Amino acid sequence: MSKLEDNHSLDRRKFIKIGGMGTLALTLGATGLPGNLFSGSTALAKTNENAKLQFNSNGKFKIVQFNDPQDDENIDRRTVELMEKVLDAEKPDFVVINGDVITGGADTPLETKQAINNVAQPMEKRGIKWAITYGNHDEDSTPNSGLDEADMLEIYMSYKYNVNKPSEKGITGTGNMNLLINNSKGNDAAFNLWLLDSGRYAPKTMAGQDFEGYPTWDWLRGDQVNWYYEASKKLENSFGRKIPSLMFIHIPLWEHRFMWFSSVDDRSDAAHLRAVKKHSIVGERNEGECPGPFNSGMFSSILDRGDVKGVFCGHDHINTYHGNYYGVLLGYGGSVGFGTYGLSGDERNRLRGARVFNLDENKEDVLVETHMVFAKDYGIDLTANDQSISPAPLEANKK
Repeated sequence: MSKLEDNHSLDRRKFIKIGGMGTLALTLGATGLPGNLFSGSTALAKTNENAKLQFNSNGKFKIVQFNDPQDDENIDRRTVELMEKVLDAEKPDFVVINGDVITGGADTPLETKQAINNVAQPMEKRGIKWAITYGNHDEDSTPNSGLDEADMLEIYMSYKYNVNKPSEKGITGTGNMNLLINNSKGNDAAFNLWLLDSGRYAPKTMAGQDFEGYPTWDWLRGDQVNWYYEASKKLENSFGRKIPSLMFIHIPLWEHRFMWFSSVDDRSDAAHLRAVKKHSIVGERNEGECPGPFNSGMFSSILDRGDVKGVFCGHDHINTYHGNYYGVLLGYGGSVGFGTYGLSGDERNRLRGARVFNLDENKEDVLVETHMVFAKDYGIDLTANDQSISPAPLEANKK
């Protein structure tokens, strides 16, 4: 979620929670959660080292990006319906839920698990490998539930087909990782994914100064940029070449805004028309980009390394564009979640959707193309109302 407010997100389903929890007789033993998950001495769940990604025998690989499900345990049923229909139609090899996976409203550890389970099941039921990044809203429920992103990461990692890894030690954020995709023969790396935690909000003050007048979202920190840079070099040394890759972050870079106008300062219609031609921009921009107050320098590092072919974000739900910014695709994934803000009025849900990436190991950059698919393509009800449902039954994880 960005600058548009979703004032009902925390309490719009209290009637469901009150009515449903009274009869909900679940215990931790019936949820499939690790027995000590909510104790103070929880050990990190083990990542599934057998969950290797590999191009298909035809040299192709498909990724689906879901962004901003941003809901609690009483999810809007259409969010799940959209995820399922995209997966059935596209049959991806991998899915990334790129931030704001859940939001406030989950008042207990069990409700947090249910909120996570709602968006995990579409992939789990289909045996599709998946991972998440964190957004600014994933800890909205933490004050009530007591579970922070590190605790949530253990829950995600407990799913059979999830391939998240324990956090890199000493690096800002939770769940920063890279994920190699082997070639079709399984004997070499063909592509790489960078998944980073772009944070939540800027601190109240820094060096005695507040952020009045500046964006108050978070930004990629210097140690994260340095980690990418050094890890990228290590991959090049290991394989004797740069491994083409995609980077997923929740909060956009400043360069997303610069690209739309082909300018830092000129935000006129004429500037955008110039940008469309210059950067081959397609898609919609219905709200201003909401990066943090500082430019992290990540894009400069990406240009220097030359391995990242695209950087894709979410956060601003009603932006769906992408373009070629000096050799790097910059774009949005749109919002898959029906329970959070969208366009105004009757058009609220018109842009609910997902982004698809098609890879081909036989092409030089591997990344062949990317495009959006929308709920309207699948005949999903776009009515601007709330269609929240009770939590789905928790199933034991088998990782």
